[in-house]
Amino acid sequence: MRKNKKHSLEFKLSLVDRIVHGYCSAKSIAKEHSLSYDMVRRWHKQFESFGIEGLRPRGGNAVYPQSFKISVLQTIQEESLSLMEAMLRFNLPSPSIIVNWRKQVAAHGFEGLKPQVKGRQPMEKNDKLPNKRKKPASKVPLTKEEQLQQELEYLRAENALLKKLHALVQKDSKHKP
Repeated sequence: MRKNKKHSLEFKLSLVDRIVHGYCSAKSIAKEHSLSYDMVRRWHKQFESFGIEGLRPRGGNAVYPQSFKISVLQTIQEESLSLMEAMLRFNLPSPSIIVNWRKQVAAHGFEGLKPQVKGRQPMEKNDKLPNKRKKPASKVPLTKEEQLQQELEYLRAENALLKKLHALVQKDSKHKP
């Protein structure tokens, strides 16, 4: 079976059409195309519930609010819904989402269902370290000593840059015949 393969809408429709018209069963179609039986069955159920819209690819990963996740889990518990029934009722892309929510609740309680910020955390500002490139806050002209200090920092940076450039040129010329 293939993993993480995106299937076109036309492909899904052709398979579901064969099931709807009684030409083949979901199991035989899954076997014929080396697909998961559950996936083919899910496409069939989504088509029955939502028509062609149920088979269309969804744009990006949806972020569901905590209250929605809790209501889904409570409805499943109260009405003894299967994962497939809950997925269809709440128009979720896959039953695995519900399984993940259950795991989060088991591990962290309902607080685990809060949407989490994705990506890299912003760096904390550390005002204790001096920022050498910080501009003076006031419009007071710099003293002669401060001007010389700035010029020294600039020249040191320029010198370091030129040394690195020279080293790169030397390294590159050694590699060329």
